[in-house]
Amino acid sequence: MKVIALKGAVRDRVGKSANKQLRSQGQVPCVIYGKGENTHFAVYQADFKNLVYTPNTYLVQLNIDGATKLAKIQELQFHPTSEDILHADFYEVDGESPVSIAVPVKVVGNSPGVRAGGKLQLKIKKLNVSGLIGDLPEFIEVNIDALEIGKSVKVGEISVDNLTLLDSENNSIVSCIVTRAAKSAAGASAAEGEEEAAEEAAE
Repeated sequence: MKVIALKGAVRDRVGKSANKQLRSQGQVPCVIYGKGENTHFAVYQADFKNLVYTPNTYLVQLNIDGATKLAKIQELQFHPTSEDILHADFYEVDGESPVSIAVPVKVVGNSPGVRAGGKLQLKIKKLNVSGLIGDLPEFIEVNIDALEIGKSVKVGEISVDNLTLLDSENNSIVSCIVTRAAKSAAGASAAEGEEEAAEEAAE
């Protein structure tokens, strides 16, 4: 899994008024925990762009006043209208302990159901997994070569080396659903078949 660098500065003050002042300066109040004491710091809002507003998942190399820590985003709070980040929680990780994180799904293959007129529907864009940092992939491949209309590929059908999938085994990752066009085609085909059968019977 790729790592993105973020630079922050330790906060001298915490609390509502201090956070409000930081936000007015274009900064996001942050905290990192998980190893030792919690550290409160601030990162400029614009620096989150490539980390947050993307379908990918990254680990974060934090540089806080010269001290580096490897972390994952634990929680983000967004403004309800502007969607600006109001607060960010980071969880410090290391190479020795398993980490739980969401990994993007990448659909591969050609579905016979889609070729027959069905529509592909991705229901889970990221799978929750647990594993060591060194084993975390950039994405998890989900093969649809055997996916027929009305069928799904479920979590229980997927396995990734050295990782534990945390989502329910019965959850559908991707499905092939019937479209109106496919229904119409199927109906027309059935009607033609009935007419042919009636004509043969009449003869």
